Amino acid sequence: MLDINFIRENKDLILKVAKDKNINLDIERILFLDKKRRELIQRIDFLRHEQNTKEKEKNIKEAKKIKEEIKKNKKELMEIEKEYHNLMLLVPNVYSPDTPRGKDEKENKEIYRWGEIPQFSFKVKDHIQIGKDLDLIDFEAGAQSSGFRGYYLKRELVLVHFALIWHALLKLYQKGYLLMVPPVILKEFALIGSGHFPLGKEDIYQIANPGKLADGKEIKEPLYLAGTAEPSVLAYFYNKILREEELPIKIGALSPCFRSEAGSYGKDTKGLYRLHEFWKVEQVIICENSIEKSNEYLEELRENACEILKELKLPHRVIQICTGDMGPGKYKMYDIETWMPSRNNFGETHSDSNLTDWQARRLNIKYKTKTGKKYFAFTLNNTMLASPRILIAILENYQQEDGSVLIPEILQRYLPFKEIKR
Repeated sequence: MLDINFIRENKDLILKVAKDKNINLDIERILFLDKKRRELIQRIDFLRHEQNTKEKEKNIKEAKKIKEEIKKNKKELMEIEKEYHNLMLLVPNVYSPDTPRGKDEKENKEIYRWGEIPQFSFKVKDHIQIGKDLDLIDFEAGAQSSGFRGYYLKRELVLVHFALIWHALLKLYQKGYLLMVPPVILKEFALIGSGHFPLGKEDIYQIANPGKLADGKEIKEPLYLAGTAEPSVLAYFYNKILREEELPIKIGALSPCFRSEAGSYGKDTKGLYRLHEFWKVEQVIICENSIEKSNEYLEELRENACEILKELKLPHRVIQICTGDMGPGKYKMYDIETWMPSRNNFGETHSDSNLTDWQARRLNIKYKTKTGKKYFAFTLNNTMLASPRILIAILENYQQEDGSVLIPEILQRYLPFKEIKR
């Protein structure tokens, strides 16, 4: 969400940003409702003053008449504010000056690459075949039990999965990040606050039976399954006023993640790449209201993710996302893509974003300076590690001619084996 004063003063800029981000925005309607809203508020304040005057004058008849007019105006204001608020949620954040201009992912820009692409002296298998040959993944049983995109991880791969998660959490802990295991069942405000609603709602699961309260009454408020830890971590700070000296707050959060993937129909339908449920260690930073500082933290989040890929000795690259491929709330955004031999290409494994105060305004997250001034905080997030997707890269890059898979050296300290074989 943007400041309405900024929108009023920068109408043409907001229209350009919306167009560049492929967002249909009726800014004229927003400005009309904003004007009408301010007029009604002013009118109601005037009428209240008139009502008080008439009551002091003992003119009960006129006071009652004004009271009815106030009631009528308040009802109109309520309807206008509801539409106004819903439209304001659609206003995109501006993008950074160095964000590439482009219509879609084809115009994203590679800015960094690390590692040598492995050369195999034998015909490589994809992770689906490796998982089947070593009895590590069962997609057939997964589809039978869970439906499309269902899967079972088995045997040694389960330990590798949790070794990766443990390594990611431990690394963030050692870097001073506050670790969390947040809730994944969320109220609507948390997903509105993070910007996953209203745009992107199709990819979020709604719980059909939200349960009952302690007194036995049914819960009528809708509940949802989070697709990442980001909204629940941010909701932890909802309506809070932090102290400037507390910032930055750096969090590493582990959660299961659930996504309907309705918006990705027909994409990556096989294997572990695009799933309905997975695990993720997410990085979140809440910092002071500064473009310069927040961009420094964006690079820190990127380095954290790249560091773990380097430790795993997985070739990867960093892509700066163009205007047409970035989400509405993003000011600046990177994807980190890891080499996956069966694709003969890189596949996205991390998403690193600076959202400035766009989320904080929606969630009313502020901080107070030593002089007493209050500002909306800035928020950032990036994947530290998502599994099982990262397992694709490990299984395929570490496969051997005899069908076995070596374990990355950095993970061997957590495991009772150095390879997975028949």
